[in-house]
Amino acid sequence: MSDPLRLGIAGLGTVGAGVVKIVRQKAALLEARTGRRIEIVAVSARNRDKDRGVPLTQYAWEDDPVKLATRDDVDVFVELMGGSDGPAKAATEAALKAGKDVVTANKALLAHHGQALAELAETEGRVLRFEAAVAGGIPVIKALTEGLAGNEIVRVLGVMNGTCNYILTRMEDGGLTYEEAFAEADGLGYLEADPQLDVGGIDAGHKLSLLAAIAYGTQVDFASVELEGIGRVAIEDIRQAADMGYRIKLLGVSRMTGRGLEQSMAPCLVPATSPLGQLTGGTNMVVIEGDQVGQIVMRGAGAGEGPTASAVLGDVLDIARGTRLSTFGMPATLLKKAKAARATTPAPYYLRMALLDKPGALAKVATALGDAGVSINRMRQYDHTDDTAPVLIVTHKTTRAALDAALAAFPATGVVAGEPVVLRIEHV
Repeated sequence: MSDPLRLGIAGLGTVGAGVVKIVRQKAALLEARTGRRIEIVAVSARNRDKDRGVPLTQYAWEDDPVKLATRDDVDVFVELMGGSDGPAKAATEAALKAGKDVVTANKALLAHHGQALAELAETEGRVLRFEAAVAGGIPVIKALTEGLAGNEIVRVLGVMNGTCNYILTRMEDGGLTYEEAFAEADGLGYLEADPQLDVGGIDAGHKLSLLAAIAYGTQVDFASVELEGIGRVAIEDIRQAADMGYRIKLLGVSRMTGRGLEQSMAPCLVPATSPLGQLTGGTNMVVIEGDQVGQIVMRGAGAGEGPTASAVLGDVLDIARGTRLSTFGMPATLLKKAKAARATTPAPYYLRMALLDKPGALAKVATALGDAGVSINRMRQYDHTDDTAPVLIVTHKTTRAALDAALAAFPATGVVAGEPVVLRIEHV
């Protein structure tokens, strides 16, 4: 029998406690699947006395995660602290330099420092695995790095933040305003300590940048992800999108084009009958399109103790089996620095605006769109509110540059009140 694989776990929050529970409760199963015992030898967290619902007294305790990461009796450092810098970064670097393999659930750390850490792991002959950092329990990292490695990836898209999907679902199902659904999600504990990480698209943008790096063989470039949160989505948009056969999702989309790498995380309309359109609650979904396999759809729990701990253990068990993979699917030194490109692949767009109740208002808007080369597919006008009339327009496929030119011309028409809401329509 092989020697046991010894873990040091830094971070004993929801996910860390979940990993401890699985190792304790499923010890025989884990050993049967790897041929090695999986043992926890030491742990670290900010509060030693907190009750985490699982016994910890049999494990050595380190107040300093860097000391934990460099212990002689630790083979794999499991980083579950979170944060793009600080202790998480210091301990991960220390572990790799000390000859430890690393498993992390920290998307922010990798989104900001993934290339440097991948190069460090490669230099030290160690592996850095991060299945739990993207889409919780969905094995999307393994799918891209292994199962779909024979494909040229055409497009990666998906719903990667369960909190935003919950808010948008509750707005539609419950007829709630954004503010009401936000408060409900907050009351249930779904939001990060900084809610903007969720509703601003930052958390999901981190995940998208990691998937794009694997999909296209590029260095992680979170700074080039176009981010737009869900704060401007109103209940009127939810209702009117549904009236036209669409649902609104915070959707990440990446594709490699002749102009460079497009990465966007923004509210989009998707057909209500599509897999993404039928996704409800806090569930995640990732869609991968390869030139050989076509479209692959993966759906599952995007967060939570069990699903995320499951993903962590998947990486741990691969290490126990002797599976050694490059962090982003190919040697870090071969990853290209992609040219960032704005997401201008032609698509239809949804526009909601308030028009002043003046003769010829619709004609003036239509002319501004036409002058910019934007063709109208559908237009609807709803009941007047005071002296304005809500108008909904769906365009034919156009570029965002052409649409922006039309939007810039709207103020000169003298009939558009306020700033229009603009959402891309993504067909899946």
